[in-house]
Amino acid sequence: MKRKSAFNSSPVGTMRERAYAYIQRKIASGELKPEVPISELVLAKELKMSRTPIREALSQLVAEGLLDQTPNRGTLVVQLGRQDIIDLYELREALEVYLARKAAQSSLRSIDLERWQGFSDDILHLKSELEKSGKPALNEEQMHRFMASDLSFHNMLMRMAVNDRMLKVVNETRLLMRIFGIQRSGYDATELERIRQQHNAIIQAVTGHDPDLVTKLLTQHIHTSLEERLDAHDVWEREASLKKNIPPYF
Repeated sequence: MKRKSAFNSSPVGTMRERAYAYIQRKIASGELKPEVPISELVLAKELKMSRTPIREALSQLVAEGLLDQTPNRGTLVVQLGRQDIIDLYELREALEVYLARKAAQSSLRSIDLERWQGFSDDILHLKSELEKSGKPALNEEQMHRFMASDLSFHNMLMRMAVNDRMLKVVNETRLLMRIFGIQRSGYDATELERIRQQHNAIIQAVTGHDPDLVTKLLTQHIHTSLEERLDAHDVWEREASLKKNIPPYF
């Protein structure tokens, strides 16, 4: 019988896991900013625990590339640059397309396909909700729902390929893109319909057991997402540069 390590079975280990999940959520929500050092003391007070599990959780997040520690500045959320975004999307494409091809060559359970289609249908519901509201684009809360459905759609596709190790790497890559990506403006009805159609086409290619078509469709889908993210990054970079160079009395 395999024994658990003392580190993982100890109360400190449990607290470290709690601290890790808590800090990760604060990074993902944007509550922790790249320019503001993270305080172990503040986190320890918020979680009502000692600083030891906090420090261990921060070290784990540094090792995973989510945080950066320097002697002079302390612990900060890492800010990705343009090339970092490209690198992450290239990694995502390589792994996700491979898993999608594998799924297209597998026997899939009807219950999984129903759930998968449901994540695509969620986008149709958001589009209908947007059109009824009369507003031009999704608000922040609706965009969070969209991103959750989009993430679930892609996760379900990869999960059907049954390769947990590769799925973990892809999920970590997508988390990095979510955490460090520039906040997107809300999608309008046309964009939502385009994404829904792309998702449905991928579903049909997988259920039709056509790995070559899956490769073509998913690659185009990921490239479109990359272009959107780079455009958003370039806009953010220009605005940040303007703010930096405008004299304070303006």
